[in-house]
Amino acid sequence: MLSEEERDKLANQNQAVRAASEVAVLADDLRDVIGKFVRSVRGKAGTPSDAHGETLAFLERAGPVSIAALADARGVKHQSMRLVTARLEAEGLIDLLSDPKDKRGYLIHLTKAGLQETAAARRARAQWIAEALATTLSVDEMKILRQAVPLLKKIADLPQGG
Repeated sequence: MLSEEERDKLANQNQAVRAASEVAVLADDLRDVIGKFVRSVRGKAGTPSDAHGETLAFLERAGPVSIAALADARGVKHQSMRLVTARLEAEGLIDLLSDPKDKRGYLIHLTKAGLQETAAARRARAQWIAEALATTLSVDEMKILRQAVPLLKKIADLPQGG
């Protein structure tokens, strides 16, 4: 028979296991719904995800970068990124300018047209989300969602590997 101390210890261990299981379920639910949300917004706003759009969006956030840095950041091979950037350059959405730190290299910059395209896609997604919020959620549900935004941001802002 277990002593009271042993029963308390076992109860605490069981509670910790349940809490860890609940966190794992929440994590999986969040991963699933956030992925579905992003895909839904992109599809319904007419701004599907592709290498073209994701590369432009990255350049908008990061500013001018080398082809190697861009490939690393996007998790693709250098040669694949060269193909994407060649297409974007042909469309007038990026420019390749000399790298002041490496005379043999160049940095990829968004052109005015590239900035306009990324801004238009962002506006389309934001507009679709605003309409979905206004037509789907109650005022109380929007308040709850508003409270969740800083929590999600806190998680999103964790450093790599954090």
